[in-house]
Amino acid sequence: MEESGVSLLLAENLQGLPIHPLILAWIITAIIRGCIGSATVAALTAASVLLPLIQSTHVNPNLMVLSIGAGSLMFSHVNDSGFWMFKEYLGISVKDTFKSWSVMEAIVSVVGLIGVMLLSLFL
Repeated sequence: MEESGVSLLLAENLQGLPIHPLILAWIITAIIRGCIGSATVAALTAASVLLPLIQSTHVNPNLMVLSIGAGSLMFSHVNDSGFWMFKEYLGISVKDTFKSWSVMEAIVSVVGLIGVMLLSLFL
């Protein structure tokens, strides 16, 4: 991706959006997580896509890591192995797993983003 220049082009286009880079990182990571299911893959993919944006906007890289981490917790559903482990260990239905695990993961993700944004005011 770097050799083709796609990363730089993507960074230029993302930089033009009227969204704070930390929120953008959270959104991109959350979308990838929802599509793929793996928090690890979502975080690593988002980090590689967002690296040029981090360099060009001079956003605090520590806060970017926290924002990506928070985004990687969003949208936990049936394509997430943690969803099924939680369901099986507790012996609950898929419906109840959505109502507990998925909602809890979404809350943790949003609260994480809020925390990152609050930290960005002081760092």
